[in-house]
Amino acid sequence: MSDPTPFSLGLDFGTTNSVAAVARGDVADLIALESPTGTDAVFRSALCFWEDEDVRGGIAAEAGPWAIAEYLDFPQGSRFIQSFKSVAASAAFETASVFERRYRFEELGAAFLDKMIARSGGAMRGAATVVVGRPVEYAGHRPNEALARSRYDAMFAALGAKVHYVYEPLGAAYSYAARITAPATVLVADFGGGTSDFSIVRIAAPGAAQRCVPLAHAGVGIAGDRFDYRLVDHLVLPLLGKGGSYRSFDKVLDIPGGHFAEFADWSRLALMRNRRTLAELEKLRHNALDPAAIGRMIAVIEQELGYTLYDAVGRVKRDLSTAETAHFHFSGADLTVEAEVTRADFERWIAPDIVRIGAAIDRALVSAGVEAAAIDRVFLTGGSSLMPRIRRLFVDRFGEQRLATGGELTSIAHGLALIGQQEDVAAWAA
Repeated sequence: MSDPTPFSLGLDFGTTNSVAAVARGDVADLIALESPTGTDAVFRSALCFWEDEDVRGGIAAEAGPWAIAEYLDFPQGSRFIQSFKSVAASAAFETASVFERRYRFEELGAAFLDKMIARSGGAMRGAATVVVGRPVEYAGHRPNEALARSRYDAMFAALGAKVHYVYEPLGAAYSYAARITAPATVLVADFGGGTSDFSIVRIAAPGAAQRCVPLAHAGVGIAGDRFDYRLVDHLVLPLLGKGGSYRSFDKVLDIPGGHFAEFADWSRLALMRNRRTLAELEKLRHNALDPAAIGRMIAVIEQELGYTLYDAVGRVKRDLSTAETAHFHFSGADLTVEAEVTRADFERWIAPDIVRIGAAIDRALVSAGVEAAAIDRVFLTGGSSLMPRIRRLFVDRFGEQRLATGGELTSIAHGLALIGQQEDVAAWAA
C-alpha cells in the first residue's frame, strides 16, 4: 500500500539526464524509473520517434533509455532527439520536423515527461507540491527567459500541481546541507550538459528556522555539450568539409561554418534531417572542391548516426577523466575516424571554455560579497564535475581540502524535493 502522506516532487529536467525525487518531511528518496535492463534513478533526456500506423497520428515515441533502445533497433527508421532542453530559451527554435509533423518545444517536453511519468510506476503523480530545477542562465545565444518559462509551464502542466522553479544549484545545496551538521558558507558548482551554474549559500546548523540562505548566483551556457563540441570540431568535422572551399561562379570561397556548428550541437544535429537543410548541403556538395567530404556529412545526417557519434564522443571524454590518453573511434556512413586523444590536447581545446567558467565563478563571489577564502566548502555536482580540468579549476582557487562531491547526477532532484517540504516554497523560486 502506498504512503498517503502528502509529498513533494523534485524534478531535475536536465540537458543530458533527468532525475525525480519525492520528499515527505525531512526525508527525500529518488524515484526508481523503469529501463530496459531494470530500474534506474537516472533517465536520459532523449526522445525517439518512428512511424507506426497502429498509433494515433501515425508517429510513435519513446523517451529515456527506451528511446535509445528503439533507436539502436532501427536507426534509419527513427528520429532520435537529445539535449533538446538547450533550445528552451531560443526564439530561433520554433519547431522540430519529425517525419511529416512539426513539434514545438513544449510538445517535445510533454512527450518526454509523459513517458518518464509512465516509467515511474505512478510515483511521479499526486504530489502536493512540485519543484522543478532551472539553470541560472539558459543555454544559447541571447537566451529568452520569459520564453523558456512559458515553454516550461506548458511542459510541466501534466504534473497536475502548481510548479515552483528553483535554481538547480540551490537544489544541490539543499541536498548537501542534509549531509553536514556545522554551519558553512558553500559554493555549489553544478556542471550539466548545457550550462554551468553556481550558487553561494550560507548553510545553518540543523534545526535553524531557515537552513539555507542564498547569497548569490551566476551561470554560463557552457558545459558538457560544449566540451563534446570541441572533440567533434577537432576530430570529425575536418573530414566532413570544415576548412574546405567551394566554387561560386569564377571564385573559390571558404565553406561557411553554419552547418558545421549545427552538426556538432547535439540539440540540432537530428533536426538537420529536413528537406531544406539537405537540399542546401547537396548544393554545397555539388560545388565543393572536396565533394566527398560534404557527402559524408549528408550520409551521417540521413542515416541518423547522431547518437552513435554522441556515444563515441562521450566514451572518449569519460576515458580521459581517468587516463592521460584515450582512443576515439567512430564508424558509419563510409566514414571511419580513429584517433589517439591526449588529455593535454583535450584540455587545450576547452581552454577558452574554462576561462568563461572561471569568470562566472568570480561573478558569483563578487555578487555575494565574499572572498574565496571565506568559502568553507565547494560542492561539485553534475556529470562534467568529474572531469580533471574542472576539478583542478577549483583546487587552484580553493584548495583540495575544501572540495566535496557525491550524487553527481542525483543531488539536484534530491534537494528540490526537500525544498518542496518547506513552509514557503515560493521564497526559493527563481
